[in-house]
Amino acid sequence: MVTKLLFVCLGNICRSPSAENIMNHLIEERQLSHTIVCDSAGTSSYHIGSAPDRRMALAAQKMLGIALEGKARQFQAQDFERFDLILAMDRENQRDILSHDLSNQYRSKVRLICDFCRHHPDQEVPDPYYGGAEGFQYVIRLLTDACEGLLEDILIQTD
Repeated sequence: MVTKLLFVCLGNICRSPSAENIMNHLIEERQLSHTIVCDSAGTSSYHIGSAPDRRMALAAQKMLGIALEGKARQFQAQDFERFDLILAMDRENQRDILSHDLSNQYRSKVRLICDFCRHHPDQEVPDPYYGGAEGFQYVIRLLTDACEGLLEDILIQTD
């Protein structure tokens, strides 16, 4: 069985592509690419087709040695069917995602990524877009913690 994960933020150029690429890195390290697949999306249409933010990409490269890949796309109602777990970066993203769930049947699939943090007490991933380099670096650390916790949780669930 393949577990399909979707990471979602506002524009799909900072937080969610970082989470997707960090998770893919962790999955590849553990040779689990055949059992877990990832994608990312944004709740807005601001950046459709854009590559990840260069400042975010620089932080990921500097801190983890990974390149951020992908192109921004917008969350669609069909994503509820395509993915097993939809991970919102903050509560506003979570509300926006759930606004597409008109029948209220997918609520259990939508979680906050910070629910999986093991070391950071944050409940939401702050948007680093309008800040400096420290904000992007903090998001990388936070998402690494959350993705490591998420991967552990998935492995426990599938055992």
